[in-house]
This record gives sequence, C-alpha cells and structure tokens, in this order.
Amino acid sequence: MSMIPSFFGGQRSNIFDPFSLNVWDPFKDFSTQISKENSAFFNTRIDWKETPEAHVLKADLPGLNKEEVKVEVEDDRVVRISGERKIEKEDKNDTWHRVERSSGKFVRSFRLPENVKMDQIKAAMENGVLTVTVPKVEVKKPDVKAIEICG
Repeated sequence: MSMIPSFFGGQRSNIFDPFSLNVWDPFKDFSTQISKENSAFFNTRIDWKETPEAHVLKADLPGLNKEEVKVEVEDDRVVRISGERKIEKEDKNDTWHRVERSSGKFVRSFRLPENVKMDQIKAAMENGVLTVTVPKVEVKKPDVKAIEICG
C-alpha cells in the first residue's frame, strides 16, 4: 500500500483507506470569527411559512425552556428571536468521548412584509419548538358593481 505525504499539513495519509482520519481540510487554517460561545447561532434552524392568515416562524430549540428564549420586535417589522443554551457543568472525574451539542447564544432576525399586524404577535413553546405567529392584515376585496350597458 502506498503512503503519500500531504502537502497541506505535513501529515501522511493512506489514499486507499476510505476511513482514514487524515483527510485534508481546506478550511483548517482559515481564522474564523466563530467563537465557542456563538456556535449555537449556526445550529438554530428556523422555518418561515406564509399562510393566507399569517406568517408563521418555527424554531427548533431542543433543551431550552421559554424563560431562556426571547422574541422581540424591532424597527416596526423585524422579529428577533434570541436565547442562550448554557454549557453543562463539567466534573473533573468525567471523561468526554464526544461533544456534539452546541451551547452559547443565538440570534436570528427576520424582516416581515408590510401586510402584518405587528401588535398581535403570538409566541408559544412546545416540546422544544418555538412557534411565532404574526397575523396578516386582511385585504379588503374591492366592491364590484355591474354597470348596465345601454344601446
């Protein structure tokens, strides 16, 4: 089996082993502005749908309760959802094998269209899913009057 040197990090990897952990990561050396405290921001998934009656935002926030989440309105039509997932207390006797759950602060903002009633926003939290409902302004259908044609 042939071993080839890696030109991107000085490690050797086996090109024939599909399970090799020595895989070149092109983004490894980039410095990012993402800190451990803000990692939850990128994991907060939110769906936005529009129904005939309202705009509905649904956010998956597992492990959070309603006291740890804020829903705010800013600049008239911007809905801002924020919160914080706390880091578990570590015990010096514990041995961690894998840490995949994110922790830290998150913030998501959505600018809604003009046809919403921002003063009637409702939010509910159930089973780790936040649902924000923003009713739409009822569009009045124009009155149609038939005109008789003479002649």
